[in-house]
Amino acid sequence: MPADLIQTVSSFMALGGPVVALLVVLSVFAFALILLKLVQFWRERVGRHGRARRALSAWQKGDKGAARALVADDRAPVSAAIATAMKMFASGQTSRNLIEAEVARVAGARLHDLQRGFRALDAVSQVAPLLGLFGTVLGMIEAFRKLQEAGNAVDPSLLAGGIWVALLTTATGLAIAMPVSLILAWFETRLENERVEIETLTGALLNGTESQTSAEPQADVLAAGNPSHAH
Repeated sequence: MPADLIQTVSSFMALGGPVVALLVVLSVFAFALILLKLVQFWRERVGRHGRARRALSAWQKGDKGAARALVADDRAPVSAAIATAMKMFASGQTSRNLIEAEVARVAGARLHDLQRGFRALDAVSQVAPLLGLFGTVLGMIEAFRKLQEAGNAVDPSLLAGGIWVALLTTATGLAIAMPVSLILAWFETRLENERVEIETLTGALLNGTESQTSAEPQADVLAAGNPSHAH
């Protein structure tokens, strides 16, 4: 079966010429890169926010040890961002600007790593149709050249055969570009959702912690001013 497949691909490349051969190489490269990104997204737990949300809930309830334990060994970018903020709070850092800056640094590094390869996929989705069109133009030139050489003995099948072979390159380029473009859009959507989740959960953590911190001094003042606490 692999031998038949290789023979079919070889005949297809020979029929379409060097442009189709280049498009086949591009398709193999894009397919391999897509597989690598899928594995990376799965390994880095992109889109899995359950542990980060449970950690935020535990933190807001005052169980800070359990909250930090939940995100300590989680590879998800949102968990790394939450863990960074919790660690800074636990070390006594209460400046919101400093915490937000550090969380942005950690999250940005993780998201940038996940975004690697996107430009290559985008380049394939843009170049493949252009290569296909280029191959079609070259094929049409060749078909009309043969038609001219035939002179008065014009064979319509000669022209028709040359045209469909030329159009084969455009079809190949579009067949490569369309799925690659759709998959790239899906990858970008997943990363955008991850970025929004990081901002949302980090903001909820900071706002909740600030509320607890500001409430503690007020509680102390009320307790000191209440005569019932004097005994």
